[in-house]
Amino acid sequence: MKTIPDSVMTIDELAAYLKVAKSTLYKLCQEGKVPGQKVGRHWRFRKETIDRWLDEQQGETK
Repeated sequence: MKTIPDSVMTIDELAAYLKVAKSTLYKLCQEGKVPGQKVGRHWRFRKETIDRWLDEQQGETK
């Protein structure tokens, strides 16, 4: 069976990926500053979208 790479991250996984505190990430998500989606009570993030968002943020700081 072929395994599919995990392209959807939880808030814990995204916090580790971005190296930020979970509390900071929750605040940014609630303010709409990080692209994510709530599924029920839980946040989910597409890795591709986060990577694109990071690239855009880098471009804005130049």
